[in-house]
Amino acid sequence: MGEIKVSPDYNWFRSTVPLKKIIVDDDDSKVWSLYDAGPKNIRCPLIFLPPVSGTADVFFQQILALTGWGYRVIALQYPVYWDHLEFCDGFRKLLDHLQLDKVHLFGASLGGFLAQKFAEYTHKSPRVQSLILCNAFCDTTIFNQTWTANSFWLMPAFMLKKIVLGNFASGPLDPVMADGIDFMVDRLESLGQSELASRLTLNCQNSYVEPHKIRDIPVTIMDVFDPSALSTEAKEEMYKLYPNARRAHLKTGGNFPYLCRSAEVNLYIQIHLLQFHGTRYAAIDPSMVSAEELEVQKAKLQNSNEQEQQ
Repeated sequence: MGEIKVSPDYNWFRSTVPLKKIIVDDDDSKVWSLYDAGPKNIRCPLIFLPPVSGTADVFFQQILALTGWGYRVIALQYPVYWDHLEFCDGFRKLLDHLQLDKVHLFGASLGGFLAQKFAEYTHKSPRVQSLILCNAFCDTTIFNQTWTANSFWLMPAFMLKKIVLGNFASGPLDPVMADGIDFMVDRLESLGQSELASRLTLNCQNSYVEPHKIRDIPVTIMDVFDPSALSTEAKEEMYKLYPNARRAHLKTGGNFPYLCRSAEVNLYIQIHLLQFHGTRYAAIDPSMVSAEELEVQKAKLQNSNEQEQQ
């Protein structure tokens, strides 16, 4: 149990990348927590937005790998926001504070929905250069919880945790996926009542993405073929909404592929960001760009997939 929490990689991450806390709202209780790693001269970094149960460190494997290849990466944890507009306004202020004009966003589940809403919110003065949407959705009604969205704030923490845990996989799992779930349960335990209630409210409040406002943004849709909290209908909706999106399919990975299948997720992120190399929107230090390295990674992934099929 809790293998990831005691792993050398996680401990190395926690000891080398500081957790920063930033307040950008008039309300001092709204604190953004973030890890900002990689070359600070990069002005268009990749920003990770976590799911309902996640904290900023659930993306530690992406931070370690991508910064090693020369990318600037920021992983966030949201303050308590109760509606999408309030979140978008706070996030815009955070980008202003960090002096970031445009960014690439990787959003997982709720994080993916919020990334799309932020791109939509800023469409007249774009702040989002591209989107990677992992197990994401475009319409909150898929959860059939819109009628309870306004009552989450009343519920005690244990009840909210039970609601979230109900979406976690159960039954026999391979050890890596079981470790990923253990780690997410541990992260979930660290969240307070208001944090959880506000995230569930954002997750279930009646809202959908307006595609005409963000259709020019390059998108990669990353999803898994094994069971996850996302229904087939929700995935199909995403494909319909972004007909020109690149698709990154993972054979397995469940709800948290960035933890359980980090090598594949990291590779798909690199492939997505490759289109911006050599432009002012590159998330990588130009001196670190190596196409050969990416080709080697691709070949490795292909080989591992072939071995799995045998």
